[in-house]
Amino acid sequence: MNDQLAAKFANPDQGVYFIGTTPPKASTDEAGMQEIADKLLARLAHVEFDGLVVYDIQDESSRIDKPRPFPFMSTRDPREYAALLNQRSGKPTITYKSVAQRDAAEFNDWLQETDQTYGQKSIVLVGSPSSEGKVRLPLNSAYEILGRQPQQFHLGGVTIAERHASKGNEHLRLLQKGRQGCQFFVSQAVYNPQATIDLLTSYARSCRQLDIEPRRIILTFTPCGSAKTLEFMQWLGISVPEATRWRILDADKPLAESIRICQNNLEQILNACLSLGIPLGLNIESLTNRKEEIDAAIQLYRLLKATMELQLARRELGQH
Repeated sequence: MNDQLAAKFANPDQGVYFIGTTPPKASTDEAGMQEIADKLLARLAHVEFDGLVVYDIQDESSRIDKPRPFPFMSTRDPREYAALLNQRSGKPTITYKSVAQRDAAEFNDWLQETDQTYGQKSIVLVGSPSSEGKVRLPLNSAYEILGRQPQQFHLGGVTIAERHASKGNEHLRLLQKGRQGCQFFVSQAVYNPQATIDLLTSYARSCRQLDIEPRRIILTFTPCGSAKTLEFMQWLGISVPEATRWRILDADKPLAESIRICQNNLEQILNACLSLGIPLGLNIESLTNRKEEIDAAIQLYRLLKATMELQLARRELGQH
């Protein structure tokens, strides 16, 4: 993370803004990966963003009985792609890592390689998608190993408002992960604003009661342009209210309607939560490689960043 972004992260009155992406499929050679990176950055040439989030794509079929709407394809190492994007753009990158597949020694080696070979300092660790199957390294153990490392990482965690809606304890997870070293959190894609409002409110209240500073929470949004994408979102566990589903599917232009929904959802969240004192950010992703949805994600990014910047400016004026 560069000094400018580190300063923005440290300032609770400033937003941070990211573009989410996935590495190319595993069969892609070096030249092909560079071409894909350059195409993405060309799309973003006239967009002001703080950095890129590179996901570690896992099968996740153990999490749910329904078949995956889009076939799972393994990818290039997220660290490779993140390092390439950083080199090509000069922008900081946040690299996801699913820890369940490696044992402690392998994860220790992974951390050293992440720092020394790929130069990646900002990472988000993700646990197993379900309790089914073999978990070689629990997430809590990964945090312990990371805490003993001499390298200094900017550690992030994942937060899922849907878990809070069903169990009511996601804010306690945030507090615990903060104690384990997480300095920020990235949410699952938001389509149920009330679930996010409830989570942020519970987290803010707990932080006040414990007299601790809340960690920054980066809210993820994604456009949806088809029934297949919507099915995939729900397969991933993203909560989409019934009325929202029909608004998208029955619209003449589903992508445009989903963008309007996302802006309205963000406005609801900001209206309810900006006064809570939680530093916020945005991460905009496309869940598919369809050109229309990738382009829509960039449109969505522009709109949501402007929406958040306006709300932050209004809050600052109100404070003065």
